Amino acid sequence: MANPWLSIIGIHPSGLDALSAAARRDLQEAGVVFGSPRHLELAQVGARGQLWPVPFSVAPVLALRHQARVAVLVSGDPFHFGAGSSLARHLQAGEWRNHPQPSTFSWIAGTLGWPQEQIHCLGLHARSFDTLTPLLAEGQRFICLLRDGAAAQHIAAWLRQQGWGASPMWLVSHAGSEDQAMRAGTAEALAAGLIDAPAPAPVAAAFEARGGTGFVQVPGRGIDSFVHDGQITKGPVRAMTLAALAPRTGERLWDLGAGSGSVAVEWCLAGGTAVCVEQHAARAAHIAENAARHALDLQVLQGDSLALLETLAPAPQAVFVGGGFDRALFDALRARLHGPWRLVVNAVALETQALLMELHCEWGGQLLQLQWSEAQPLGRMQSWHAARPVVQWVWQA
Repeated sequence: MANPWLSIIGIHPSGLDALSAAARRDLQEAGVVFGSPRHLELAQVGARGQLWPVPFSVAPVLALRHQARVAVLVSGDPFHFGAGSSLARHLQAGEWRNHPQPSTFSWIAGTLGWPQEQIHCLGLHARSFDTLTPLLAEGQRFICLLRDGAAAQHIAAWLRQQGWGASPMWLVSHAGSEDQAMRAGTAEALAAGLIDAPAPAPVAAAFEARGGTGFVQVPGRGIDSFVHDGQITKGPVRAMTLAALAPRTGERLWDLGAGSGSVAVEWCLAGGTAVCVEQHAARAAHIAENAARHALDLQVLQGDSLALLETLAPAPQAVFVGGGFDRALFDALRARLHGPWRLVVNAVALETQALLMELHCEWGGQLLQLQWSEAQPLGRMQSWHAARPVVQWVWQA
């Protein structure tokens, strides 16, 4: 499109003076300009200005599609935690022109002397601080955009509660403007100091993680990492199960008879997405809690796997069945799934193990028996305690 109807303009606290000539021209030619009160004032657009609705929505902008020249004002880089992507997902390429400015991340990284490509940059306006959990590790650096001044104290207190109170932290208000202000200290000190003297908004937090225990990065995490009632795939078996499932970034898993959801959690931590089906309400609640604990957007459905199978979408690349497997479920999966997919089934009960042996004879695949023992006290000494053997069937459709 030679003449886009929409201009997405990143604006800096210094206002019009920082805009490029092309951005100023598009702003001047726009009949309607959307933005926050602060951005509209910086751009001096007068009666042409329209405030973003609360709660935020791009619908008013889209309603003017091809009917008027429209400009949208956002902070910094519109496509780096900005409204640019929210608009673009509804439009065709060529309908907009983008005018980026240095982002808040750029200003703060430059102020601290941090190489931006080595920083975790996150927008936490509406996201839980638990989003940080899988990323926290000794020496890792973060710049986080925050909702308001109160959130600055909350994130410092959260870091302290998670064991990262020794982390050096900087709170930057009005980044990049003449009014830029910075407060520094450890997360623990700022958590206390900000209660009576909150940071002014807009504010972002930068910190270097220190003093805590980093997140385990390989499958087979200990069962104490999960909420469960004992119905959980043990760490050694889970590690082999994840190896058999072979997760790849962006792939989807159906975890049927999910128990605690530990397999689905570790699948998602490897870069995939998952839906868990569990018939017991208490266990379904545990799955949701484990997903929140690991900051994962994991879908949980309560009910019978066979009954819910037709409602599951989109189709997965892998299916894991940890409980409730039978021939009817296998036949239903084969009828339901038509693309390439792989199946992993773990069985402890003798009847299910016998079924897996039959299916292996009929359909092939790989059949394993997993056995291990743990040292446990025996009086004043120790002895090997054997866990129940697990039969694992791996099959590729």
